[in-house]
Amino acid sequence: MAENQRIRTVGGQDAGYLFEFREDGVYLTVYPNEGDSSLFELSDMQQVLTEYGAAEYDAALLAKVVRSADGKPYRIAEYFVAPVEEVPSQPTEMKYTIEVSKDHMEVKVRLDYRPGTIAPAFETIMGALQEKKIVYGIDEEAIRKGLEGESDFIAARGKPQENGRDAEIKRNFSLQEKGKPAKMQYDKVDYKNLNLFVIARKGQVLVERIPHTSGTPGMTVFGNEVKPRAGKMRPLPAGKNTEVKDENFLIAAMDGQIVDNGSKINIDPQLSIKDDVGVGTGDIDFVGAVEINGSVQAGFKVKATGDISVKGMVNGGTVTGRNVYVAGGVQGMNRGTITAEEDVRVGFAENATIEAGNAIFIDDVALHSELRAGRLLAVEGKRGLIAGGYVAAGKEIRAKTIGNQAYTATKVVVGVNPMIQRKYQETCRSYAAAKKQLAQLTKTLNTLGKVDLTKLPPHRAAQISELTRAQFPLAAQVEREEKLIRELEDQIAQMKEGRVRVSDKIYPGTKIVINSVMKNVQAEEQHCTMTVVDDQVQVSPY
Repeated sequence: MAENQRIRTVGGQDAGYLFEFREDGVYLTVYPNEGDSSLFELSDMQQVLTEYGAAEYDAALLAKVVRSADGKPYRIAEYFVAPVEEVPSQPTEMKYTIEVSKDHMEVKVRLDYRPGTIAPAFETIMGALQEKKIVYGIDEEAIRKGLEGESDFIAARGKPQENGRDAEIKRNFSLQEKGKPAKMQYDKVDYKNLNLFVIARKGQVLVERIPHTSGTPGMTVFGNEVKPRAGKMRPLPAGKNTEVKDENFLIAAMDGQIVDNGSKINIDPQLSIKDDVGVGTGDIDFVGAVEINGSVQAGFKVKATGDISVKGMVNGGTVTGRNVYVAGGVQGMNRGTITAEEDVRVGFAENATIEAGNAIFIDDVALHSELRAGRLLAVEGKRGLIAGGYVAAGKEIRAKTIGNQAYTATKVVVGVNPMIQRKYQETCRSYAAAKKQLAQLTKTLNTLGKVDLTKLPPHRAAQISELTRAQFPLAAQVEREEKLIRELEDQIAQMKEGRVRVSDKIYPGTKIVINSVMKNVQAEEQHCTMTVVDDQVQVSPY
């Protein structure tokens, strides 16, 4: 046999070395390794030589060949014990281990690679899995690829359980902007609107609860079910004046401000201001009642759908509510106003404008003010004085004294609800303007009706169409206001019971109007009641 005939080879370029067992000896080639570490150990070379009977080899040359790794064959032994025919012609199957993770969710196959061995067959691995009772999540494709590449691989994966999701509470409001000025156009802010509170309307959804879930079961590689952890249920943060609707919605049971302490959400129908309404609070516009422990400063506004209580004064401010109570009085400064749907009660009024749908009660004096009450105006406490200005009530005005010794001009009107009278006057003005506009529009359309629209430019034809459409809402407005005027006239005609009662004096300079009948007081009257009898103002004892 030729000298270079190969009887048996072990290794290869992929292994980094190659043993060739020839008739003339054992040759070793070590290939250059571009990596940072050797692919094998010197002891591995010695083991191969021992297994193949080359016990007497040049150890120094072996070490040199391994170090040089120049890819050239070197004869390191003259002979080996095993005859040619005794050298195995087929490689053996490499050993392997099957590892199952602690949670039984993963199976890994580790191959014990050794020179002269080949990967086990696919059927071998499948049989081994079956012996270990692995039945779920077997990945045949991964097994085939792993065996072909002779590398460790994942043979099976379980299905992890999906734990349930905890319930989620979603608030449909934000308190983040509280105390910050409201934003306006062009990056400006409104320092009179400081967002001191967040308002909720009755029936408004405050919170939505997204329910918890039970989760989805998993499966181990042994086919055992893994139960999921159910999500936690979270209660709705129901507090005062809230209601639960359809199990997962929290709604406001009434109008008011939202008070959220984290665990409970309450609706407070009353807003309490510790100090003055001014630059520190901005304007107040609240759904519910408002309590102000200080005063309302000039230029600031307080508006509420409920009652408003002011423990201090109203100094040139504007207050609008259902009932308004001002303990310290109203210094209107000829710009402050008080408006109430029902009653107003104040300590005094000076240069103020006060309107009430029902009654106005003033404890001390009303000086140079404009007062209008739908039913009653009473100034009877302390001095009980009305002097200067204009006062009106639908049925009765009561005071200790009207006018003064300086004969200050004071006008007293009673017998006609001043709010209805004002509404009547405003409606009459609006009706006259709308009727005039409709007449002009009708005249214009009658003229244009003689023109052939097909010959006009498109923009002119569009203008005529717009005018045609405009006449219909205008005509409806005229009809509505005409009906309203008749209704108001009927209400005014029925107001014939009016009287003025003065427990002390009424001074000259006072003009009395009762049921549209006027009387200029020329001389002092004392302890009297004034009514209209036979179209004349009659003075009778108090």
